[in-house]
Amino acid sequence: MGRWLLRALLRLVYALVVCVLFVASAYLSFSLFVRRGVTPVPSLVGLELDTAAERLADQGLRLRHQRAADRFAATVPAGRVLEQRPGAGSIAKRGGVVDLVLSRGRRVTPVPDLVGTALPAAQVTLAAAGLGVGAVAHVFANAPTGNVVLQKPPAGTEVGPGTPVRLFIAVEGHSQTYVMPDLVDRDYRAVRDFLQVRGFRVGSVKFEPYEGVSESLVLRQFPLPGHPLRRGEVISLVVAAVPEAPALPAETGT
Repeated sequence: MGRWLLRALLRLVYALVVCVLFVASAYLSFSLFVRRGVTPVPSLVGLELDTAAERLADQGLRLRHQRAADRFAATVPAGRVLEQRPGAGSIAKRGGVVDLVLSRGRRVTPVPDLVGTALPAAQVTLAAAGLGVGAVAHVFANAPTGNVVLQKPPAGTEVGPGTPVRLFIAVEGHSQTYVMPDLVDRDYRAVRDFLQVRGFRVGSVKFEPYEGVSESLVLRQFPLPGHPLRRGEVISLVVAAVPEAPALPAETGT
């Protein structure tokens, strides 16, 4: 009786081992059959198109790129892979296709030329270009009041969307005012050249003999030293001249 039980137990164990081996063998065979001819998809994001094609070819995969699907991206340089489908690490059959989306780089906009336009028109132009209006400064300039005389960044500069453009607007101003210098005891010719080069007008010049003073030295001036002086205002001078020699008395007949 005991031997019979032992034989039955051995036969049962043997049958179980055979079943386990059969199931394991079937699983491995099925897995190899299913997985045969597949490969993991490599990571392609950040690669140039040619490099990405080489990586896929090494895995037996093909590349597909549709230019219309490319997008702007601030973090990925233009011409490099921005997105891939299927993603890195996915399993694909050899000969399968991986779709790539390339980066067009950072979206840029050329700054329009705003100089000479009125402020409201400049604001509309910037809004249409997708740019912002930066700080607006008012400056004295020889231009119609309210028009843009300077912009930063300058026209044609490529900037990102929404970049603010600073505008300098002309306002009506007064002529520049200077302080009249002291010209007395200075050489007239040097004074005249100095004033004319800087846009001041030398008007009345009177030459007077003055003993003990060298010829061509300025004796008096108008306006006086320290007087406010605007560009274009007339300056009058009195300049020393060589005293005339006294006339010899006429000879009288004897």
